[in-house]
Amino acid sequence: MATVAKLLSSVQITCLLLLLAVVSVHPFQSTVKVRALPSSPLSSPLQYSTGADSPISFNQPTVAKTSSPNVSKCTGSSCNIEDLDNEVDTYADPNDKRYSASDWAHNMKSLPKSTILREIRGPVRWITAWSTLVSIIYKTCQLAGLQSLANKMCLGPTPHSLIASSIGLLLVFRTNSAYQRFTEGRKTWEQILNTCRDITRMTSVYERNVGSKRKQRIQRLLAAFPYVLHHHIQPRCLDHTQCEELKGSPHALVLHEPRSISIGHSKSRAKARECWVDKRSLPWCLLPDPVLSKCAQSHNRPLWVTDRLSLEFTEIQYDDNFSSRERLELLKHANKLSECIGHCERIHQTAVPLNYARHALRSLTLWSLTLPFGVVDKLGLLTGPVVGIVAWLMYGVYEIGHRIEDPFQGLSLRLNDLCNGIYRDVMFGDRNQAGMRRQSAFRKDGETESDWDRVGSAFGLSRTEDEILEVLEQQSILEESILLPAAA
Repeated sequence: MATVAKLLSSVQITCLLLLLAVVSVHPFQSTVKVRALPSSPLSSPLQYSTGADSPISFNQPTVAKTSSPNVSKCTGSSCNIEDLDNEVDTYADPNDKRYSASDWAHNMKSLPKSTILREIRGPVRWITAWSTLVSIIYKTCQLAGLQSLANKMCLGPTPHSLIASSIGLLLVFRTNSAYQRFTEGRKTWEQILNTCRDITRMTSVYERNVGSKRKQRIQRLLAAFPYVLHHHIQPRCLDHTQCEELKGSPHALVLHEPRSISIGHSKSRAKARECWVDKRSLPWCLLPDPVLSKCAQSHNRPLWVTDRLSLEFTEIQYDDNFSSRERLELLKHANKLSECIGHCERIHQTAVPLNYARHALRSLTLWSLTLPFGVVDKLGLLTGPVVGIVAWLMYGVYEIGHRIEDPFQGLSLRLNDLCNGIYRDVMFGDRNQAGMRRQSAFRKDGETESDWDRVGSAFGLSRTEDEILEVLEQQSILEESILLPAAA
């Protein structure tokens, strides 16, 4: 029993190290509110392929192939933004779900639906089956009187106890490095959000100098930037069925990718891959045909958008209210967006060193396959379930590190929600009620200077400035009347 206790203690130490690695990883759940569109036999959700084996459905603003109520005012590649805002609710719920200890029952019930378990079920099944087979052979040898052969199958807990901590450290370092990349990616998109808000604020404050038409162009370029960057690091192309339906349609747009990308189950080996998208979906519907054709031919479309933004900034004429200082400030914001492109490309294109990832996975596999020989003499037929649980824990931590290693793939960072949030904060104005709420901050219609002379007291009573000064004077007189007798 002492040997089993030592082995269990080493496994506990490993589990603690793994828990330290994933203690900061939060569940990634994404819920984008999309209003229900009018039912139509011609409408269906766009199927975008993201390089996985199966395409992913995104409820984009345009969901029809020919004509439907939500795209009835689409002409060429641009759509009526008012109709677009009315059809799509771009509000994204914050990822504020936090699991406490009281949620243990819910988490255990949802274990069969776990995506991590779905990805690691292969090695877990094989290791569990292998461990069960080892335990059956061991028991058979004992029942057949071959105790010497059964004893030779037992390695003892010492070898696995010695390397258990090393395996745990390998997984901890891998998961921590992956989570740092995840955090860096989130900070990069936070900078994109803040920069787009700052540019929008400046163009609204200097709207008289910028011009309403130029401000609208800047707003559309800013709203298109996050979606174009999302497509740059995670290409989303229509599947082959929808490509066939869009061929010959004015809504079809062909993007030439600089590298081969996978669509569905096939992969092209050509240097430039054709990616089909619908002009009526975001962000392509925000740009007119002449601008969209130039952007589509570029291999780095988010960089093209920042270049066009810089051009719009430099064309703003100087006057007494708008000088070179304001222009340089806007150009600095454009440079920040360009830097964010480089940050995203660095995270996406630089993987964890291959030697480290392979060594960690090989060590984990060998440790799991030989673990039954170290515990079979004590656990007997329970070896299979116990080793299976240990394999689920170990491979689960490895899979978490693999998933957040590239935060722009899958639903780790919920880029759709971030893009929708930037769109909501940038595309404001007189088009809808939601836009008027922020646009009202830059207008003083119905306000007078005297409105600010009245302030609320601690009890919610409105008083003028003269009334407040009168009350303060009375309080000072009262205090002096109290202090004078005391001093005497």
